[in-house]
Amino acid sequence: MAVLSRQDTGRLLARTLAVPDSGDLLAQLPQPDVVAWVHRGAGLAGWGEAARVTLPAGEDRFTAGEKWLRSVFDALDVDDRLRVPGSGPVAFGTFTFDASSEGSVLIIPRAVLGRDGHGRAWLTTVTEPGEPGSALAGWPSANGLAPAIPPIAPTGVRWHDGSLPAPQWEQAVAEAVTAIKAGALRKVVLAQDQFATAAEPIDARVLLHRLAARYPECYTFACDGMVGATPELLIRQAGRQVSALVLAGTAPRGGDPAEDEALGAGLLASAKDTEEHVYAVASMRDALGPLCDALDVEARPALLKLPNLQHLGTWVRGTLAETAAPRSVLGLAAAVHPTAAVCGTPTGAAFELIRELEHMDRERYAGPVGWVDAEGNGEWGIALRCAQLSGRTARLFAGCGIVAGSDPAAELAEAQVKFRPMRGALEDQA
Repeated sequence: MAVLSRQDTGRLLARTLAVPDSGDLLAQLPQPDVVAWVHRGAGLAGWGEAARVTLPAGEDRFTAGEKWLRSVFDALDVDDRLRVPGSGPVAFGTFTFDASSEGSVLIIPRAVLGRDGHGRAWLTTVTEPGEPGSALAGWPSANGLAPAIPPIAPTGVRWHDGSLPAPQWEQAVAEAVTAIKAGALRKVVLAQDQFATAAEPIDARVLLHRLAARYPECYTFACDGMVGATPELLIRQAGRQVSALVLAGTAPRGGDPAEDEALGAGLLASAKDTEEHVYAVASMRDALGPLCDALDVEARPALLKLPNLQHLGTWVRGTLAETAAPRSVLGLAAAVHPTAAVCGTPTGAAFELIRELEHMDRERYAGPVGWVDAEGNGEWGIALRCAQLSGRTARLFAGCGIVAGSDPAAELAEAQVKFRPMRGALEDQA
């Protein structure tokens, strides 16, 4: 069962105060073990643990997480002078892709810095009764928010094959195409992993800095050693307003503007990529529609251009039904996970083929990652372009959507490109 990482006899105090905007959340983190969610310089970044839970495997892991959060939030004394999404007590989380996998985690940090990108910034602390905020380990000093433990970049990085070397993974893609053509499936997403080993323990802050600088359009995240920069927003909630960015369909960037435009036009016209994208949008519409009074789905996808790739993207926006029971963004994440963008269509058959062909446990890869506050607001992405850190080791993941028209060699090439953000962050290569 879920267990708090610490026990208290008195009520903890969660206090949020406005602070000067430093301009860079990630530069303020005082220690390597951090949580973060940053997009275009705005978001949340924190350290320390006031409370933590590791949730049992099972389809009810999100429900168990919501129940635990409510009990912890209700036990706090809250002094929030801002009352905006992300102020007050906040929990960060990373959930497993597969309900049968262990390792879903929720963490309420001891300190969280927030920034909205428009000059407003805040600091939330969770402290013991009578404990001054300055008593926190690594607390910012009076002359600024300098890190207490300077970050050290990885060195001596060595690479190792993951669960399936390239030729075997191509064979898995070919088997998936055969299954799809046989009529049992319309789409399945297959992933692969790689391992990196550094000379010293890997500091998540270094990777976060590099990813945020190189991929500002992505959501740069960290939670319990899961670090990455995902382009895909699974779900956002602010009051009754919800939104999601569905991505599926991928092409490389061009070497010059003319080539880049041609590749983008080809992606928009591609029957294979359009089919893959349609399934992903339909799965989001089907999951969110029953929960909303109104749901707006863009009529056609647009191009989301990242430094190394471009994707087909469709925004989905809605208003939660007034008659429905109150929902938190974590409950919404449970309702929409897994989307066809990371699993397939139909979901059950795709799950079974993933388990058969991947020969690995995805753990938290392609699962929801993000944050939720005490009011139920928050943002959750899909854990993509990421790695799980454990001391000197990083386990990287990448995946591709497979449909009837997929070519194994082309899918392998696409997966290799998707590894580049994390490989580059580890080796300091753009």
